[in-house]
Amino acid sequence: MKTSTIFPPCVWRWLCCAALVAVWLPQTLSAQTVTPRSVQQATISAALQTQLAQRSGLVSFLVILDEQVTANAVIAAAQPVTPADRVQVVYDQLTAVARRTQAPLRAWLDAQGIPYRAFYLVNMLEVQGDAALVAAIRQRPEVARLVANPAVGQSLAAGAVTHTWLRPLALTGNAAQTQARPYGLDYTRAPAVWALGYTGQGIVIASQDTGVEWDHPALKLKYRGLISDTLDSNAAVSHPYNWFDAWENEGRPPRCAADPQIPCDDNGHGTHTVGTMLGDATTTGDAVLGMAPGAEWIGCRNMDNGVGTPASYTACFEFFFAPYPQGGDPQTDGKPALAPHIINNSWGCPPSEGCDAESLRQIVETVRAAGLMVVASAGNGGSGCSTVDDPIAIYDATFSVGAHDASGVIAGFSSRGPVTVDGSNRRKPDLSAPGVGVRSTYINDGYTSLNGTSMASPHVAGGVALLWSAVPTLTRDIDLTEQLLLKSATPVPFRQCGESAAVSPNHTYGFGRLDVLATVQMAQQAGALTVRVLDLQATPVPTITVTLTDALTGYRYMAITGVDGTAQIAPVYAGEYRLTTATGRYEVVTVTLAAGQLGQADVREVNPTGGDGSDEPQRASLYLPFVQP
Repeated sequence: MKTSTIFPPCVWRWLCCAALVAVWLPQTLSAQTVTPRSVQQATISAALQTQLAQRSGLVSFLVILDEQVTANAVIAAAQPVTPADRVQVVYDQLTAVARRTQAPLRAWLDAQGIPYRAFYLVNMLEVQGDAALVAAIRQRPEVARLVANPAVGQSLAAGAVTHTWLRPLALTGNAAQTQARPYGLDYTRAPAVWALGYTGQGIVIASQDTGVEWDHPALKLKYRGLISDTLDSNAAVSHPYNWFDAWENEGRPPRCAADPQIPCDDNGHGTHTVGTMLGDATTTGDAVLGMAPGAEWIGCRNMDNGVGTPASYTACFEFFFAPYPQGGDPQTDGKPALAPHIINNSWGCPPSEGCDAESLRQIVETVRAAGLMVVASAGNGGSGCSTVDDPIAIYDATFSVGAHDASGVIAGFSSRGPVTVDGSNRRKPDLSAPGVGVRSTYINDGYTSLNGTSMASPHVAGGVALLWSAVPTLTRDIDLTEQLLLKSATPVPFRQCGESAAVSPNHTYGFGRLDVLATVQMAQQAGALTVRVLDLQATPVPTITVTLTDALTGYRYMAITGVDGTAQIAPVYAGEYRLTTATGRYEVVTVTLAAGQLGQADVREVNPTGGDGSDEPQRASLYLPFVQP
C-alpha cells in the first residue's frame, strides 16, 4: 500500500526551501483542477492569515476535513464492548474515515509533490505551503477549515519571559547526593498503598514531554521496551511500539542518538516527570522516587529543544492511542492493544499564539472516551485567577493538577481557575498535588529537585496507576476514577477566585490535595443503591429514568426501572446524593451512603399531572441496608 512521506514540522526548512517553491509551486498549482465548492469556501483562522501576511516563505498549517468521528457515538453503536476493546473499536473507525475522506486531497498533494503528514485522531493533514496553496485547498469540498500550526516555545529556564510550562527547570538545590524518599510520596500516602500490595503492577503510564533518558538506572527496569530484566548496558531492548519521536530526524540534539527510534531527552524535564510517576533507585542504594514503582512506562518526545506544535502534540497522542514503529504509518501500523493506560502531559498550547483549541479538545475527548486517562499540569501562570488558560489543561475531559508545597500550601506559581478563555467558567484545577522542591530523576543518571505543576501532575498519574492496580475493575473507567480522586481528596477551603466564602472545592486547590490511600480505600468499599419508584397507590412503576446526583461533585448516575419498578445503581461511593426522576411527578429524595453500604430508597409519586420538577417536595431518605428478598 502506498503511504505518504511523514515529516515533522521543522523538516520543511531543508526539504522545501523558498527557491525551490518559486520554481515548481505556482506551476503545479495552476496545472491542477479542483472541483469548486458548491458552498462557501473553507474557513481560515485569523492566526494563519496573519502568518501568511507576515511571512514570505512557507508556513506550516493544518487542514481539517469536514467529516469527523465522534468517539462516544462509535462506542455506543458498538455495544456491548469491553473497556479493553474500546481503543480498537474507535481506532478502526477513525482510521477508516481518515483513509476514505483524505484520499482525494492526499492524491492531489502527491501529484504536486507537496509533502504532508496525515492524522486520524482529528481528521486532518499538516501541510507546508504559501498563500496560493492555502487558497487552492480552501476550494476543496472535503475541507472544513484551515488553522495555524504554530511553533510554541516552552520556557526552559527560570525567569524567561515566554511561556512558563517548563519553568520548573529552575532548580531548588542540588539533590544529587540526597538519598531520601521524595516528600510527595509520603504526603499523598503512597507508601501505605504499597504496603497493601499495590504498586501499579499491570499498568502502563505514558509520558508526552521533552523525552526520557530511558537507561537511567532508576527508570530502565520500568521501561516496557526492556526485554531482559537487568541494568547491564548490553540488556536486550525493543524500542518500536514503546517509544516515538514526533520530531523524527530533524535537528537531532547532541544528547540524542542519530536514530530517532532510540529514546532520548534533550532537556531533563521529561525524565524528571517519569521518575515521579514510577522511578525506583533502590538498586543503586537510593530510594523509591515514584508513586507507582511497579508500573511500566512508554514515551514520546513532543518538543524539540522546548518547542512544540499542535502537530507534534497530535503525533504523540496518536502514538499512544495505537503505538506504531518510528517511520511507520499510524493509520495502518497502529496496535491499539499496546495503548498505555494513563498519559501525563506538562505542556501548553496557547490559542493566543494560534493553537487551535477545537482540534486539541477533540483529541483529548476522543482519547478519554476510548479509556485513556489524560492527566495534565494546570500551568505555572499563578497566582492570579483565571490563569488556567491554555489547552489541554482547560478542558473538562482533562484531569488538571495544581501544585502545593511540602506543607500543603498552594504554590504561588500554580495556575488558578476559573477557566474563562473559552467562556465556560469551568472550575480548574481538579485537585492539587506536591509540586515544590520535588526530587526525582534527571539526565546523565542524575537526580535533582524541581518546581512546577509539571511536578504535580505525575503524582496524580502515578496515583491512578496505584488505584487501578488495587481495583482492576476501574481500569479505563475514567469517569469513576475521576470521581474517586475528587471525593477522596483532602478538602482545603479557600477563597480567592470568585468564591463567596472559603469553600471546597474552589479554583485554587480544586477539590483538595491528593490522598491516594483514601482513594484506594474508597474504591475498595463501593456500595450500591436500589431505587424503587412507586405511584400514588404504592404500585411499582417500570421504565422510569432515575438520576442519582453526587452533592459534592455534581456527577450523575442514571438507571431505568425494570418491570418490578426497581433500578440498581452500582458502584456508588460514600457521600450525599440527590435522587430525581425525569418528570415532576415524583418527589426528590436525599440519600446518604456510607462506605460499602448496600441500600435502598423509595421515590414516590406526588404529582400525577407532572410538571417541571421545580417545586418537587424533598424528603430525606432513611438509608437502610438492603436485604435481598
